[in-house]
Amino acid sequence: MISACVPEARQPLELVSEDNSIPTPNDLLLEVTPNPTRPSYPPGTLVEYIAQSGDTLPALAAHFNSTVAEIREVNPIIPADATTMPPGLPMQIPVYFEAIWSSSFQIIPDIAFVFGPRDTGFDVVSFVNEHPGWLKNSKGTMDLLIRPGAEVVLNISQNFSISPKLLLAILEYQTGALSNPEPPETISDFLLGYKNRSYLGLSQQLVWVANRLNNGYYGWREGSLKTYSHQDGRLERPDPWQNAASAALQYYLSQVLDRDTYTHAISSAGLLETYTQLFGNPWEGDLTLIPGSLRQPDMILPFAPGIAWAYTGGPHTGWGQGAPFAAIDFAPGSIVGGCSISDEPALAVADGVIVRSGNASAVLDLDGDGDERTGWVVFYLHLRNTDLPRVGKQLKQGDIIGYPSCDGGRSTGTHIHIARKYNGEWILAGGAVPFNLEGWVARNGSIDYLGFLEKNGRVLRACVCSDKDSQIKSEGLP
Repeated sequence: MISACVPEARQPLELVSEDNSIPTPNDLLLEVTPNPTRPSYPPGTLVEYIAQSGDTLPALAAHFNSTVAEIREVNPIIPADATTMPPGLPMQIPVYFEAIWSSSFQIIPDIAFVFGPRDTGFDVVSFVNEHPGWLKNSKGTMDLLIRPGAEVVLNISQNFSISPKLLLAILEYQTGALSNPEPPETISDFLLGYKNRSYLGLSQQLVWVANRLNNGYYGWREGSLKTYSHQDGRLERPDPWQNAASAALQYYLSQVLDRDTYTHAISSAGLLETYTQLFGNPWEGDLTLIPGSLRQPDMILPFAPGIAWAYTGGPHTGWGQGAPFAAIDFAPGSIVGGCSISDEPALAVADGVIVRSGNASAVLDLDGDGDERTGWVVFYLHLRNTDLPRVGKQLKQGDIIGYPSCDGGRSTGTHIHIARKYNGEWILAGGAVPFNLEGWVARNGSIDYLGFLEKNGRVLRACVCSDKDSQIKSEGLP
């Protein structure tokens, strides 16, 4: 039996206990004026909404407790094949009010959340070293290697595709990492407030934070983040008008801060103020991360034509645990089980250049600029470490990129894991812009790893068993 993969991140991810409050760096709470509360709308009330970058109709329907059909009915301008909404599009949406909406204040734009265009040219190590805080002298363990604190931040930023600026702002806001030379007493254990002994110290605490942030961001992006619980048991729903980055920060901060500290953190005087002091106003400049009507470039199946492989993993996490469900898995059909050596190569799904390679992974940049933070990229995991492509190597569609293996993360079966990003945002494998490989389109299953590929009425079911119902052959593209 071939097991599905789980990229590196450690169990468990349960919520923190009620006493895990983290003070602001100055241990000072300012008086914060709350935003006006939304009215209790009568069912089906049409409300005004301006489309935000990355919005999709299924997610908007979930946010407003409405349906795609209802939204389409009152917005006939939206084409039938719409994927992502054009940012700035005025819309009307029927809302069905649900109580306990959270703050409508938007903390940062989505483009400041991802490891994307705004991070080009940003040198994490130099920035950290220019500041007097404890972070520049700290160490952490990543990939079994002891690394300087700044490199830990960069590594986690790349793996989870979260902006290093945001991670640094969180570290500064919660621990004074850039301004205070004295490390907090919690530096070797529960630095950022997650009290779990599997996550001790800078590296593992920041891994947990990044994972939680992505869970919130992509949960909001796909419409599955309905509510979240605070330490005192209170439930909140993100405001339907909220953006993904702010919903993610509310979700994360609710897990590690008490009520008053949380209220301050999500206000204009909280994390946003710290971010602005470090990096400037994140709301200035172009805020478009995902354009309207996003389309995937033509891609082939990632293996040679005429040879059967198995679709072993439907949409599941791109990296870490839980959302984003950006990846799918394939295994050579000749592998009967376990971590057998395979000489059946994995192929480049499109033309591109290798921009990152190491630890059983490779990143193929498709837009030709040599930067994984911009445009389309494809992430490969579980490639055999002895045959990884070098950074800078140009590949044509169908060229060998590596060989399937059990290397990287945790895996008990030889296979490859592929996921897409656009401008640093993980693109959901079964979402509004689904994986399309030679016309085989990925669809979500009832849970992660279960799922389907569909083409011309034929349906393949993902299964680690590699049975006949999961077998697929590539035909290549003309």
